Amino acid sequence: MKGDVENGLEAGQGDGPDGRDRLFRRESARLLAVLTRAFGVENIALAEDVVQETLVNAFEAWSYRGVPAHHSALLMASAKNRALDVFRRERTARKFAPELGRVVESEWTLRQAIEALFLPDALKDDELRMMLSCCHPRLHADAQVALILNVLCGFGVGEIASAFLVSPSAIEKRLSRGKKVLSESSRLFELTAEDFAPRVATVRRAIYLLFSEGYHGAHPHAAVRVDLCLEAMRLARLLLGHGPAATPETCALAALMCFGAARLPGRIDEAGNLKALFDQDRSRWDVTLIAEGVKLLDASAAGDEITAYHVEAAIGAHHTLATSAEETPWGEIMALYDTLMKIRPSPVVALNRAIAISQHEGPARGLEAMRAIEGADRLARYPFYAAALGELELRMGNASFARESFVRALRLARNDGERRFLERRIAACRAEPTGGRPDG
Repeated sequence: MKGDVENGLEAGQGDGPDGRDRLFRRESARLLAVLTRAFGVENIALAEDVVQETLVNAFEAWSYRGVPAHHSALLMASAKNRALDVFRRERTARKFAPELGRVVESEWTLRQAIEALFLPDALKDDELRMMLSCCHPRLHADAQVALILNVLCGFGVGEIASAFLVSPSAIEKRLSRGKKVLSESSRLFELTAEDFAPRVATVRRAIYLLFSEGYHGAHPHAAVRVDLCLEAMRLARLLLGHGPAATPETCALAALMCFGAARLPGRIDEAGNLKALFDQDRSRWDVTLIAEGVKLLDASAAGDEITAYHVEAAIGAHHTLATSAEETPWGEIMALYDTLMKIRPSPVVALNRAIAISQHEGPARGLEAMRAIEGADRLARYPFYAAALGELELRMGNASFARESFVRALRLARNDGERRFLERRIAACRAEPTGGRPDG
């Protein structure tokens, strides 16, 4: 069952940038998975070229008359024909597709073989195989995740660098090495291989980062990117649809994304402005996705291990099921962040924990927790670190110090949505009386 968030975007799929971006990412991943199976993983660059050419030509044509209703079938047919052209031109069907080795190189049998590769029933497994193939054991886990985000999710170097809080040059090196390792493989990963579980763990992490980038990412044109959130949810459902991958941990990941996606309608107002949690209209939240999140969270309890996804899903449930921000059980959320810091510590988790502390124990304790964050230098270019400092200073009556923090955050803002939000907070500081900075 789909919620209003998903149905609303799909209804205008070809009408706006958000819908087109989602369509491009989804179809690109599907086509690349099938073509890589046809050409072999060692020819992934060739498969990428065919996908790019197919999509560019299609969207140029559709920019005038709109995206047709049966766009997936049309794109698949176009990619199939381009694949045939490649096979004919290169005359190396046996090299590009080992599974075609027994095929006689006649026009008819070659066309039948290509048709078989593009059967809808094969699509789901091919896309999953492609994600798992990016998780090559010769690559570091971070490189595996970066490869999935780049090859299958369409992330640019800058977006991946933001997700990892590292430099773009570091990501370029990871991607270069990752694609080199993939090019040395001979086939897609087999779903029955022994190292399936660790590869699925990496795929889950990539899906998590994809959703996070959509929810509060670094894109220069949008503070919230619904298309990325929905693509992450689609990939999570792909995992849930394959028995060995449908583990309690996968259920927990899907649950936390449902809770986050359910709140998307309240994060942006009609004018496109970001709204803080306390200012959101909770009646706009998607009740269908909330119900799905609760169901998935219950299913995630079937295992005997508590993972970071379980903890984050529980935090999301508390936020989403509370009748108001004031009624939110901040003490329980603070305790969950304590647990999360033990399972998967990071500066961002520590920042969220400090915010929960400020809600439960007051802004002074929150500021104390923020100043104690290890590795806070990694948040130096994260605008909402400075913005959180500003909020806590403002709550303590220190309007001038709060304004300094908001101005610093404004300099780091990554898009107009964030800038407008921070400009409003700066204006709020002017309306507040100025106090002195407390001792300590």
